[in-house]
Amino acid sequence: MRKQVQTADFRVTGQLVWVQPDGARLNYPITIKAHWFPGVLRERVDLGQPAAAHREMREHILLEMRPDGEDTVRIAEPGDTAPRLLPFAQWSAHPLVPGFDFEDLLDQQFFWPGQLSEGSTKFGARTCILVRSTPGPGAHTRYAQVRTWIDPSIDFAVYMEKTLREGGAVKEFTYFGLRHDEGVWSARQIGIKLRGQSGSVLLIVDRGSAHARLTAADFSPAGLTRF
Repeated sequence: MRKQVQTADFRVTGQLVWVQPDGARLNYPITIKAHWFPGVLRERVDLGQPAAAHREMREHILLEMRPDGEDTVRIAEPGDTAPRLLPFAQWSAHPLVPGFDFEDLLDQQFFWPGQLSEGSTKFGARTCILVRSTPGPGAHTRYAQVRTWIDPSIDFAVYMEKTLREGGAVKEFTYFGLRHDEGVWSARQIGIKLRGQSGSVLLIVDRGSAHARLTAADFSPAGLTRF
């Protein structure tokens, strides 16, 4: 799983869907670009305007994840002359959509110091290896632990449970429509749900490239303000 992060070079376009407790849906167009540079994963997220929105909701976000835990989030909105660095305390107060936080895009749990195999287990028809990841004391994360069900036949996660530090609630991530394109495994859709609560989030991939040949220019902080 670390190797997947450290060889990332992809671009995807799709939809981030907030399924509200009453069943109503709010669809955000979304584009995600990611590339691993020496010692850092850079990820740019362009969040578009939902058709039903009555106010400006577009955002450009630049995330950086380093194995030593020095993760950063920069964000820009229309009219900004420069992106602003988002303090860690605001990562959950300003999520992409309710229930889907910035750090959920980074998979930094695979670089945390605590990594424990809990053995073989079933997830549906798949026989998986269950791995429990725990962060160091100063890590920028809201999670106390992440448990990942990895299918060893494809070396890809099919399900995750992330336990929040505050309150102990469990956020469930289910990966649907697994596919193997350009030598890389990916999912067409990720379902995200807080256990025991109504509503959910769907990250749907419509198209993309597993080898996008991205460069540092694609992740320029100055480029975030260009809408």
